[in-house]
Amino acid sequence: MDIRKLFGANVRHYRLSAGLSQEAVAERMGVDRAYVSLIERGEQNATLLSVHEAAQALEVKPADLLADPPAGSDT
Repeated sequence: MDIRKLFGANVRHYRLSAGLSQEAVAERMGVDRAYVSLIERGEQNATLLSVHEAAQALEVKPADLLADPPAGSDT
């Protein structure tokens, strides 16, 4: 799987698991909602800083966002 798609799928999984909207995650990250949408669709090359900010926003480890899809996810 393309690393951008994998990262995006994991961001979406953890966002939905946390019951957060894209807007809420974007606010926590200090970015626009459209940026979160691009990440989730695998259309945005995320920087290391973005990976870190997304992990903080979702309250997970950065490695969780780069790991194989979580068991039971719809990815």
